[in-house]
Amino acid sequence: MNVGTLDRKTAVKLAVGVAAILILRFVVMADRTPAVVGVTDSVPAAEKRLASLRQTAATVPGKEILLKQELAELQTRENGMLKAETGAQAQSQLSDVLHTTGAANGIDIRGMEDWRVKALGSEYGEVSVTVRFACKIEQLVNFLSALANVPQLLSTNQIAIQGTTDPKNKTIQVRLSLSGVVSKKLVPKTGSTL
Repeated sequence: MNVGTLDRKTAVKLAVGVAAILILRFVVMADRTPAVVGVTDSVPAAEKRLASLRQTAATVPGKEILLKQELAELQTRENGMLKAETGAQAQSQLSDVLHTTGAANGIDIRGMEDWRVKALGSEYGEVSVTVRFACKIEQLVNFLSALANVPQLLSTNQIAIQGTTDPKNKTIQVRLSLSGVVSKKLVPKTGSTL
């Protein structure tokens, strides 16, 4: 090899070496700090944004108090729901309320005609029971008034009243459908009846 001439092997080694140095310098050991971006907003715009954020932050304690009040009211209302593990247990509780309230008003409620559990909105379910019984009109009025005062969330869906053929006793035939609010988990997935 001559000192003044460059052969092909040496030229390739030199080019590979320079390429390796450049790769190391600009890729492997490159400066990884993010570039500084210039300010795009003016100071008045930033101050307006800050004032808006402060106003929003100032309303948070009031909203938290309101949320606590609403949650307490929801808890109070949900205390009236029928608490049961299954739809049949909820229907049994509703039946017990009917029997107890009826017995307290001198009404003998024996059988149930129709039992249903269905969705009531997106968060709750509704269990309903239909019964028939005979009573005097005063007993019915007192019975319905007593049902309105029970702690459970109950509603009369349907009531049908018919007179009897015995005008001496002044009794009437009543068909009453009563519903109570339950948890959504008790609603059957496949159908609306139990």
